[in-house]
Amino acid sequence: MTEPSTWIRMTREDPGHSAAYVERFRAMAAGGADLAGEARLVDTFLPRNARVLDAGCGPGRVGAFLFEAGHDVVGVDVDPVLIAAAEEDHPGARWLVGDLAELDLPARGIPDPFDGIVCAGNVMTFLAPATRVEVLQRLRAHVAADGRAAIGFGAGRDYDFDEFLADAEIAGWAPDLLLATWDLRPFTGESRFLVALLRPV
Repeated sequence: MTEPSTWIRMTREDPGHSAAYVERFRAMAAGGADLAGEARLVDTFLPRNARVLDAGCGPGRVGAFLFEAGHDVVGVDVDPVLIAAAEEDHPGARWLVGDLAELDLPARGIPDPFDGIVCAGNVMTFLAPATRVEVLQRLRAHVAADGRAAIGFGAGRDYDFDEFLADAEIAGWAPDLLLATWDLRPFTGESRFLVALLRPV
């Protein structure tokens, strides 16, 4: 069994945390907030009707946009409360409870690789540090040879950007493009957010 993620520890300490997270995003959506920025970027590099893995999908906002755009979406999250919300709010895509550090979708009847992987919402910073490379390796194992991944997270979350890029290299990824935001602003040494577009090597 893998080391529990920071997210799991948070939900154990505060059993209402996940439900509050769901309601926060439902309120933002009801208020007209733009919650699809990550998905729009991912959609630009996907072929039409692509297979997409939403890794750490939460309540499904990114995967839902991509599903509505015509893609075949599988979302995976360790939190069953978030998956239940995704199923309720965004039917159509496949939403699965699962630990990214143990990700093995062929064993769950989903054998085909993905054209694209998205890992948004600071998911990488909620992982147990000991599982970061393992998660990146498992994502690498699920992507097509010509596929790509988009992984984004903020600074100040105990995961240095250079450390992440080194971990990605160990896991078999190479950077195609580094951005400072999901709306295509260039990454610099002063950037407080990283969006890494990665390809398998």
